[in-house]
Amino acid sequence: MNKVVPNVGGALKGIKSGMTLMLGGFGLCGIPENAIKELVKMGVRDLTCISNNAGVDDYGLGLLLQGRQIKKMISSYVGENDEFERQMLSGELEVDLIPQGSLAERCRAGGAGIPAFFTPAGFGTEVAEGKEVRMFNNKPHILEHALTADFAIVKAWKGDTEGNLIYKATAMNFNPMMAMAGKITVAEVEELVPAGTLDPNFIHTPGIFVQRIFQGEVFEKRIEQRTVRTR
Repeated sequence: MNKVVPNVGGALKGIKSGMTLMLGGFGLCGIPENAIKELVKMGVRDLTCISNNAGVDDYGLGLLLQGRQIKKMISSYVGENDEFERQMLSGELEVDLIPQGSLAERCRAGGAGIPAFFTPAGFGTEVAEGKEVRMFNNKPHILEHALTADFAIVKAWKGDTEGNLIYKATAMNFNPMMAMAGKITVAEVEELVPAGTLDPNFIHTPGIFVQRIFQGEVFEKRIEQRTVRTR
């Protein structure tokens, strides 16, 4: 089954204001750069975005925040984004901060069809407020519900026409879990190859989870915090 769409516009067809989106990446590593820029152009608003963080002020999800296109962020880290921090503290943006491991597992659970799970992470903090608590091995655990999305938008290094994906190094981060949890999963890839080209032993996301795939035109791959050795 050929899942290739010719461009980013076709890949994001059907995304409307008010939808919930999952977006892979960690900081600026492994983010779907081309898809985020297209969302800005589309002008969709009142989005709920599930992502580890919101990039930086002028790149990644920070571009959507600048345009007030995001209503709610479900994240684990405010990070280096001053606008994200400002909107959160002023009450303009609804934010659900989740421990990073819990966020990853809630996405994975959503893709695996597991509705909820118990974890010790967050017990005794604001994270646990209003949540069911049970004891396992004499240790308190809180109930966390799985996360899913109308669209999951992920970034991969290589992909084939059937949607099989390979991620590169740390750019894998949240992408594999989110790819499983979207009603429609869109994969943005650096290199698109014919089906059968990829070694099955190295495929990270099987094509069964991916509905649309396209090759990105330009990848800037910014470095969030450039650190160099003292000469």
